[in-house]
Amino acid sequence: MRAITPLRTANVGRSIVLLAIAAAVAFALVWILFIAHGTAYGSAVHDPTSFYRTLLDGLYLSSLYFVVSAGFTLIFGLMRVVNMAYGSFFLLGGYIAMRLQRDFMHVGPDDAAPSVSTWANWVLPMLVAVVCMAVLGLIMQQFFLRWNQGQELRQALITIAISIILADQMLAHFGGVAKQIAWPADLQNFMPVGGGVQYSDARLFVIGVALAVGICLFLWLKRTRMGMIIRAGVNDRRMVAALGINVQWAFAIVFIVGSGLAALGGVMGGSQNSLAPGVDSNWLLYSLVVVIIGGMGSLQGAALGSLIFGLAGNFGPAYLPSNYTYYAIIVSFMVLAAVLAVRPYGFFGRPE
Repeated sequence: MRAITPLRTANVGRSIVLLAIAAAVAFALVWILFIAHGTAYGSAVHDPTSFYRTLLDGLYLSSLYFVVSAGFTLIFGLMRVVNMAYGSFFLLGGYIAMRLQRDFMHVGPDDAAPSVSTWANWVLPMLVAVVCMAVLGLIMQQFFLRWNQGQELRQALITIAISIILADQMLAHFGGVAKQIAWPADLQNFMPVGGGVQYSDARLFVIGVALAVGICLFLWLKRTRMGMIIRAGVNDRRMVAALGINVQWAFAIVFIVGSGLAALGGVMGGSQNSLAPGVDSNWLLYSLVVVIIGGMGSLQGAALGSLIFGLAGNFGPAYLPSNYTYYAIIVSFMVLAAVLAVRPYGFFGRPE
């Protein structure tokens, strides 16, 4: 009798996992499209308006995930630094923009929060916040992380310490009450998008910004010399350094871009939702999940991971039976587990 090799056994096990995942996906699609009994909305066939709105909400959330996680995946992918202070950059960038917007509009800290603003009072604080976080990221990389390059545990502990310090300072200066940044008045309306759905201009704006960020990063990484250095550094950092290229400059630029994107996400997230203590740790977790799903150091992976995570996070509570909606958060992490079972390095990740 022919012996079964370990490799063959592993292939059989992976095939079983793939079949189980395919069956689960097929069941979910059939449930959402045709059945969906006892859920918040009817099936897509019987209630297409709610389906379209849920889909758009998923695209909006995916867009916000992408803006934030794109910078994280650049830092994580090129420098192999798990920046545990990344969520704090998101929150601090939002707080800086919020404070500047209120100063520009002559709103005191004890006054009621403004409900609308002008474009200038939104864009200028956003730009200042992006620059501030980019500079802070550069300072952190140059003074704390550069001298510990290749020591992942030490770098993680350093960034955790920085995150704790920033969290304490934000609590002291901005308080523990949730605060919001006012959107420009032009984004406070709703636009018909088809299917009988009126959708928020602000959320469509976030989707547009995410597309613009994705295109700009793609062109930067694929069409510029610096982008080629970064991509080469992802594949073989030592060889890039051996060719006489100053890898430290690439590291610094990546940290600047990544930290700036965290602030941009913080401003848009603070405008659509709110800024409060604890939001930083949530967004750090979201960024980690997106990078794990998509693959370390891959912009395409960040886009795909954001899309999967965002859609799962919206369709779960909308189409789970009403008695089980409190399990919705599990759906997102079941997707993560399924991806890791089939692709341990993520969709676009590769082993070191």
